[in-house]
Amino acid sequence: MRKMRFFLAVCFLILLGGGASPTHALEIWRGAAIQGGMLILKTHPEAIIRLNDEILPVASNGLMVIGFHRDDSTSITLTASLPDGTIKTLTLTPSKRAYKTQRIDGLPANMVTPPQEVLERIARDRQAVIEARAIISNLDAWQSNFLWPVEGIITGIYGSRRILNGAPRTPHYGIDIAAPKGTPIIAPAAGIVRLVDDLYFTGNTIIIDHGHGVSSTFLHLDSVAVKENMAVAQGDVIGAVGSSGRSTGAHLDWRVNWRDKRLDPQRLAGAMPKQ
Repeated sequence: MRKMRFFLAVCFLILLGGGASPTHALEIWRGAAIQGGMLILKTHPEAIIRLNDEILPVASNGLMVIGFHRDDSTSITLTASLPDGTIKTLTLTPSKRAYKTQRIDGLPANMVTPPQEVLERIARDRQAVIEARAIISNLDAWQSNFLWPVEGIITGIYGSRRILNGAPRTPHYGIDIAAPKGTPIIAPAAGIVRLVDDLYFTGNTIIIDHGHGVSSTFLHLDSVAVKENMAVAQGDVIGAVGSSGRSTGAHLDWRVNWRDKRLDPQRLAGAMPKQ
């Protein structure tokens, strides 16, 4: 009888966490190490995570996020300092991807090479976008499953090498979704609107901060339905599909960043729903 009581007491302590403190690993919770991929990692909520000399934020539930750029190929090592003094490391090497080439001919010359008089405006636009994407808030919307902001036909994919009027240009970092002008665009995840502006290349543009350096950018809108610093919930209408800026037809160009890393939105939203 005494042995049974002792056994039950030990089990009770274990259930309460009264035994030895468990060692929290640093491990992949969702996603994969691949070019353009976003990974959510699991660790101790009070762990200090370092990537090189930078400390990365950890959410109160122990989740954290990192991402890989289109061309990232070298390994990175994360170091976790846990509350019990344990040090854990996780080395990630992104898998390489093959990218398609997209050729677009017959474009007006000013759509390929902007005139000299707008270069200052383009520089200001670029800086505004950089500053909006550089915000590292404590929002946790990046933990949710992302929705497609609009349903339609995918006409441009992440990472494709673009040749415009025969001249090689920077790769495409978003997903182009063709849809009728005026089609509502929804927030793929909750967040705070950090930028609403009419930019030279991308026309009516919105940037939403999802937290921890993850942001969504929406380009070429016909109209916008939000203002800067406005909080939006997942599924809220933020604007409408258009063809503003340097665009050849009604579509949404949706882009996702982790800090300055360009991510593949399709890896977050999955397959486009059947029309």
